Amino acid sequence: MSQKKGLTDEERGAMKARIKELKTDEADGESAVLAKLAEMEEPDRAMGERLHAIIKANAPALTPKLWYGMPAYAKDGKIVCFFQNAQKFKTRYATLGFNDKANLDEDGMWPVAYALMELTPAAEARIAALVKKAAS
Repeated sequence: MSQKKGLTDEERGAMKARIKELKTDEADGESAVLAKLAEMEEPDRAMGERLHAIIKANAPALTPKLWYGMPAYAKDGKIVCFFQNAQKFKTRYATLGFNDKANLDEDGMWPVAYALMELTPAAEARIAALVKKAAS
């Protein structure tokens, strides 16, 4: 006879965090994102903080907020892009992802996630262009 398994402590924590995110006032979104970035270990913290600055500078219409525990940026309340740090899912690279609200449509097929190993000047320029287009 198999036993039903409940949620793990990690899953329960994620659910509690998501409920808290949903209750967070939009004005508190930036502080919540900055606090989440500050909790991250290096090199994710530095990368996330740099991405935050790039997104704020190049897509000021996007509002920072947490989304499933990740720093994210929304337009009209809908998530456009997000930063998934490598440590969150124990992967070898961080991810810059875009949701369906991102205006990136191109010829019937386009990328919606980018692996980030480091932020070179070329990568930063590409990210700036992507978030500008995504927020337009």
